[in-house]
Amino acid sequence: MQIGTMNHPVRNVIEEIAWMADMGLEFLDLTLEPPAAASWLVDADAIRQALERNRMAVVGHTPFYLPMASAIEEIRLAAVSELRRCLKVFSIVGARWMNIHPDRYTPMHNRAFFIGRNLESLRELLPAAREYGIGLMIENLPGDFNNAAQLGDLLEPIGELGLHLDIGHANLSNPQNASEQILAAYGSRVRHVHLHDNMGGNADLHMPLGAGKLEFAGAIRALKKCGYDGTITLEVFTPDRHYLAYSRDVLRRLWNQL
Repeated sequence: MQIGTMNHPVRNVIEEIAWMADMGLEFLDLTLEPPAAASWLVDADAIRQALERNRMAVVGHTPFYLPMASAIEEIRLAAVSELRRCLKVFSIVGARWMNIHPDRYTPMHNRAFFIGRNLESLRELLPAAREYGIGLMIENLPGDFNNAAQLGDLLEPIGELGLHLDIGHANLSNPQNASEQILAAYGSRVRHVHLHDNMGGNADLHMPLGAGKLEFAGAIRALKKCGYDGTITLEVFTPDRHYLAYSRDVLRRLWNQL
């Protein structure tokens, strides 16, 4: 199991890699987002060199707000175009998987419509993903893509699509954390994991491990049961990095105990 974290989009990516390496993190969850880490601004060759220097791996993360299910065709196509550009950058830096956040913002349209539009966009991305040697994976999101049945609407029609399990998200807008249920159905398709704490309900707080109400031991146990031993991003968003280091130690200790 490898532990990493995500760069802050307002900061220089190379500088972000430097402190992550000093903290002993093993990979970068590279998010390509404006203002400082946009796909059209970053120096992909320099990022790859920095990762190689620090012996760090990389996973691709894309903006959560891309309207890939938009009812306006030109807007949907623009989102697909941006995701293709992200694929190119990720191929240069050495990523093997790129996450995608399914879109559900289609006012006055039903679920079948936005599922269909998401599938259309994903299928249009597949040829470029294959060309670059990068797999696509969808992330579970509170609301419309946060249990096994909902995720199945996208995973079942596209067999090569991977799953990016966000354990913190699975704790939101659900009667109980859905991670174990999702893993029971699609554990073999998990390609990457996010972990952070929250208080349940609807607020995606991205707290340090142990600061909220998330019972993450069960999810970690279920991950290991289905054979997962890959990358886990600590998506802990606090100004003080000591909380990230503490969460790293909590996760490593728990992983070794279970």
